Amino acid sequence: MFVPVSGPFGTGEYARSAAIARAAQRHWPQAEVHFILSRQAPYAATVPFAATLLDSSPTFHSGAVARLIKEFAPTIVVFDNAGRTAQLRAAHRQGARIVFISSRSRQRRKAFRWRWMRLLDEHWIAYPQLIAGELKWLEQFKLKRLGHPTVRYLDVILSRHSSEEQSIVARVGLKRGGYLLIVPGGGTGHPGANDAAEQFLGAANSLAETETVVFVGPTRTADAGAPSRPQAGSAVLPNPRLRCFSSLPQADLADLMSQARLVVTNGGSTLLQAIACGRACIGVPIAEDQPQRIQRCVAAGVAAAAELNAPSILRAATKLLRDESARAALAQRAANLKLSNGVEIALNALSHLAETA
Repeated sequence: MFVPVSGPFGTGEYARSAAIARAAQRHWPQAEVHFILSRQAPYAATVPFAATLLDSSPTFHSGAVARLIKEFAPTIVVFDNAGRTAQLRAAHRQGARIVFISSRSRQRRKAFRWRWMRLLDEHWIAYPQLIAGELKWLEQFKLKRLGHPTVRYLDVILSRHSSEEQSIVARVGLKRGGYLLIVPGGGTGHPGANDAAEQFLGAANSLAETETVVFVGPTRTADAGAPSRPQAGSAVLPNPRLRCFSSLPQADLADLMSQARLVVTNGGSTLLQAIACGRACIGVPIAEDQPQRIQRCVAAGVAAAAELNAPSILRAATKLLRDESARAALAQRAANLKLSNGVEIALNALSHLAETA
C-alpha cells in the first residue's frame, strides 16, 4: 500500500511512489498494489493502480486511512511525505512493515521522533546525501539507541527503458545533443508560483528562435509531441523549432534528459534526475523548499541557477549554450557524482521487508 501526500499541487511524491510500485509489480507479478490519494490530484483519474480517492491528502484522513489499512491488510505500507501517528499505529496493529519517505527537513524531523522511530521499519531519505545532508549527531544517537529504523538515501528515482525499446529521441526525429530540454515539472501551480509554466514556456519560445527546444509541460496546445500548432488562447508561439509534450512517462523523460545539450527544470526531483543523467542543468525554484536544494547543487558545481521569470531563465540558458567548456564541466561533475538508482535501492529494501514479514 502506498500513501503519498497528494493534492492539487505537485506530483513528486506520487511519481516516486508510482515508480517504486511499478518496479515492485515487475518483481512480484502477483503482488497487489493499492494507492490512497486525493481526488484533487491532477493524476487521480489516470492512476494505473487500484486506488482509493479521498477528499484531500491522506494525511488529513486518519480514520479513512486506518480503515483501509485494516481492510486491505497490507504486508508493507509506504508513506511518502504523508502520514500521522494514528495511521502508522494502524499499520503497526495490522502487522504491516512500515516505510516512511522524507524529502523535506520537516518530514525528516518527524521521522526521527522517538515515537515514530519505534513504529518505522525503514526511513528513506528521498535525495542524495549531497542535497539532504549527512545524519546529524542526534539522529545517529537515536538510531544507535533504538537500533532501528534502517535509514537509506534513495539518491534519485529514475525509470529507464529496456535496451530493446526505441528511444523517444529517435522516435520523434531529434538528434542526440541537438536540442535543449525545458521541464517546468509537475509541481507547477504551487502558491506563489502559479505562472511557473508560463515563465518556462516564455523562455522556451525565445530560445527556439535559434535552438531546437523540447518543452515538457502545460502549453494549452492540443497536439502534444509534434511541432507546436497554437490554437486561440495558446501560450505557444508558432515556431517549428519548439516541440511540446504535455507530459511523458518517466522513462521517456529520462531518455530526453540523457541526450540533451542542456536541461532547464524546477528544483525538485527532476533536477536530480537530470544530474543523474550527467547533463548540464539549470535549476529554477517553483516551491519554497527548492531554492536551498538548487544552491547546494550550485555549490557542488553540478548545476546553475535562474530565477522564476522568463528573462532570467533565458539569460542563464543563453550563457551556458554559448560557453561549451562551462557546460561540459557541469555535465562532467554531474556524471562524477554517480548517483544511485533509488528504484533499485527501494526494491531491495522491500524484498528484505517482504522476506522478514
